[in-house]
Amino acid sequence: MRYHVEIESLVVSPRHAYFGRPKDGPADDVATHSPDHVDVVADKGIRGDRFFGVRAHTEAAVTFLAIEAWQAAAGDADPVLARRNIVVRGLELDPLRGVEFEVDTGDGPIRFRGGRPAHPCSWMDTMAGDGVRKALIGRGGLRAQPLTSGVLRVGPAVITADVDLDAARAADQVRRAQPL
Repeated sequence: MRYHVEIESLVVSPRHAYFGRPKDGPADDVATHSPDHVDVVADKGIRGDRFFGVRAHTEAAVTFLAIEAWQAAAGDADPVLARRNIVVRGLELDPLRGVEFEVDTGDGPIRFRGGRPAHPCSWMDTMAGDGVRKALIGRGGLRAQPLTSGVLRVGPAVITADVDLDAARAADQVRRAQPL
């Protein structure tokens, strides 16, 4: 099945910014980039991102976030604060856990395997507002493994998957927020 969605933004963070205690604030010297396109490399992730080629994160090297879920939890706060790599509009993410799917933004499809949920951390309350972490539980995004390489761009995209997806549920919290 094919689904038409919009990639709202792409986020590349070369280093971790949220470590230690949230009350101490994020690292000052960590740039987060929102390019108009990214290079995805099979089994490695997004070139230039902090999880690129990190063996422990191979199956979760790329993170997706539904903008509808972010807005339901954080209102008008900038979704870049969540530091998820692919912010998408019109895509229900939960059914993609454990499923292979393709994303095509015009340069050919890139195949991913949906993995575990991307749980929010306590930093979300500090960075995006009180209560955001709790509001993101069950809708903090999806970690995925890139199975093929290619380019993703901001703008219209086509998702191909063998599961039913409903854009109207993109913001819904899921009760089973554990890995499949």
